[in-house]
Amino acid sequence: MRCVYAESQDPADPLAGLVVGDLEVSAPFPDWVPVRVSATCLNHHDLWSLRGVGLLPDRLPMILGTDAAGTDPDGHAVIVHSVISSPDWRGDETLDPARSLLSEVYPGTLAETVWVPRGNLIPQPDFLTAVEAAALPTAYLTAYRLLFTAADLRPGQNVLVQGAGGGVATAAILLARAAGLRVWVTSRDEGRGQRAVDLGAHEAFAAGARLPARVDAVLETVGEATWDHSLKSVKPGGTIAVAGSTSGANPPADLSRVFFRSVRIQGTTMGTTGEFARLLGLLEATGTRPLIDSTHPLDRAHDAFARLAGGEAFGKVGIAVHTP
Repeated sequence: MRCVYAESQDPADPLAGLVVGDLEVSAPFPDWVPVRVSATCLNHHDLWSLRGVGLLPDRLPMILGTDAAGTDPDGHAVIVHSVISSPDWRGDETLDPARSLLSEVYPGTLAETVWVPRGNLIPQPDFLTAVEAAALPTAYLTAYRLLFTAADLRPGQNVLVQGAGGGVATAAILLARAAGLRVWVTSRDEGRGQRAVDLGAHEAFAAGARLPARVDAVLETVGEATWDHSLKSVKPGGTIAVAGSTSGANPPADLSRVFFRSVRIQGTTMGTTGEFARLLGLLEATGTRPLIDSTHPLDRAHDAFARLAGGEAFGKVGIAVHTP
């Protein structure tokens, strides 16, 4: 089966272990169902796997990818929800201590076929293209949960999105604006900040800049480089919702600022099938669509990964596999 996989891992040069080739793959469990993949999208999770974070070396070679839209065995267009929980787990699947994402324990979505539990298949609505649908499972679901579950935001409130241009940050701008929030963003690059404003953000600020006012919530996926600014920017009693740490995971906690201002730090990863359904409802009701940076054929996956790793992408980098 044609696929994109991690053959080796290198923290300094993650693309060195990236291979486009053929692997023999079968269903991990008899009751899992095959999905003929139409499109996938890349995430920084894929780069971390190639660096050796979250993917154990003894699981190599591992097919990468957490996002997919495709066709189930009955011919229905579906989106793959990539949070794999224990068969006997009930409730919020992200809280299962044994959960994983596709490409961590089980083969991922950057392949002609991916096998998943039937309960992880979500009907793909007609208003989305395959690449748009494939953009949702990681970045857009994470952004939805950050905004409306972790930060518990309401229309009219103010949210700061750290790091304009990343997949989750871009998704958060679109979803927040669609839901009636005031959206501020930061960026180290003035051009990317302006693109965020063109996308729907109300204002863009230089990284670390003093804001006109404190915000109800900060969405934090950057980590060490922005943490101090996030703490200084949130209102007393506000929330910093955390779903990533691309610049480092160990910033100074500054606990005095946290407890003196009653700041709530809420971590979160991915989302649930129920939140996925509400995300699709928000997209349909508002006409909001995922922003696609570029789409590449499966055999040119190296180009797609290089674009993501080089920080050139603004929006999701897609991979076209099969024609729906």
